[in-house]
Amino acid sequence: GKRKVSLNNLQNNETNPMENSMYKDYPYFADIQVMIFLGFGCLLAFFRFYGFGGMVFNFLTATFAIQWAILIQGYFQFYSDGKIHFGVINLINAEFACAVVLISFGAVLGKTGPVQLLVMALLEIPIFAVTEWAVLKYLRINDAGGSILIHLFACYFGLGVTFVLYRPSLNKGHPKETTSYNSDILSVMGTLFLWVFWPSFNSALTFKGDDQHRAVLHTFLGLSSSTITAFALSAMFNKRGKLTMADIQNVTLAGGVTVGASVDMMISPVAAYALGIIGCTACFFGYKYLTPFLAQRLRIQDQCGIHNLHGLTGLISSTAGICAILMATEDTYGPSMYQIFSHRAPPEGDPKLLELQKLIPGLKPGLGRTAQEQALFQVAAVFATIAAAAAGGLLTGLVMKLPFMASPSDENCFDDELFFDVPSDFEGGEVLKTLENFDPTEKAETLNTQV
Repeated sequence: GKRKVSLNNLQNNETNPMENSMYKDYPYFADIQVMIFLGFGCLLAFFRFYGFGGMVFNFLTATFAIQWAILIQGYFQFYSDGKIHFGVINLINAEFACAVVLISFGAVLGKTGPVQLLVMALLEIPIFAVTEWAVLKYLRINDAGGSILIHLFACYFGLGVTFVLYRPSLNKGHPKETTSYNSDILSVMGTLFLWVFWPSFNSALTFKGDDQHRAVLHTFLGLSSSTITAFALSAMFNKRGKLTMADIQNVTLAGGVTVGASVDMMISPVAAYALGIIGCTACFFGYKYLTPFLAQRLRIQDQCGIHNLHGLTGLISSTAGICAILMATEDTYGPSMYQIFSHRAPPEGDPKLLELQKLIPGLKPGLGRTAQEQALFQVAAVFATIAAAAAGGLLTGLVMKLPFMASPSDENCFDDELFFDVPSDFEGGEVLKTLENFDPTEKAETLNTQV
């Protein structure tokens, strides 16, 4: 039968080139590239005088982070016989690690120089890789969309960094901390790139077949419901019933994170839709009330509000994942349950394992955990990840604060002129200089003429 054929192939060295993992994994890699370089890049270009900084420092940091992650993750996850085994799947894993750095970058956007950002990537990737390896190898959790390992880690790492890099004067606002018509359009473009490819992000590392199929469907439903909810909330809570661009740029994406931890499980379409609504609502009120509170009271200046889009939604997602694990039964899933919850499969030598292997050839032995045990490991993973990230972020912030790291002065924050040769039509300093020479009553009028 089948076994014989495969042995013959080994002897003749005949392999079917179309079975190469390239064809299964490359489309996901390409989609995630778009998210990292175009999605994040444009999204971070929302400041009026910091478009280069957002987009180009994103490009620099991302490229460096991916290279570095290939080596570090390679050592922890793809290392055997003295070599790192390198394929498209490594690139996907490295892009996930890179996404972690870029989310953390959002917390300090406009307040850091390129040297500081590279140092952040240099330190964050190893801390992330060790956390990821420890959580996946020892706690053995389910986290398909990376809600725990990517979103929660990135968020609390970024908050740790920004806590150490606190700038008291920025709490009163900064004259250059504004958007423009064009920069807001560019930023929404980034949102759309992220929105369109998010199903690929959430399903890239799931089991091929039904699991991956479910992941795409659930992500799409979660994003759809969170987008509609974001528009509704934005208009409802605006004093004049108008839409606020910042809500469209960020809050619409909340559903993609909220379905993450349970995305490949049989949670039902209505659950995915509901998760999108819940996550979006939490994210929206986070921007409205929690971000100002963190800045004023806790000295955490979260520039892009990553705590709303990745922290709050990540916590909701993890909770939903735990519920989905507790509710999973063999009645619903059939024998495939032991594939998706691989740790619940019977251990080596258990007669039940042999029965299951007849139904699912190639099923790997598991740890024989119950649903309750698995749920407790998920809870442990959430706390361990947040603790590792926050500690790593505080340490990294201390390194980034060293005097030779070329940190911009408070006055030069959110300004491209410090690090770039800007073209002649860049009106950064001039607009603001003209404003400073007038008394406040005239300020409003000059702003209007300048715009």
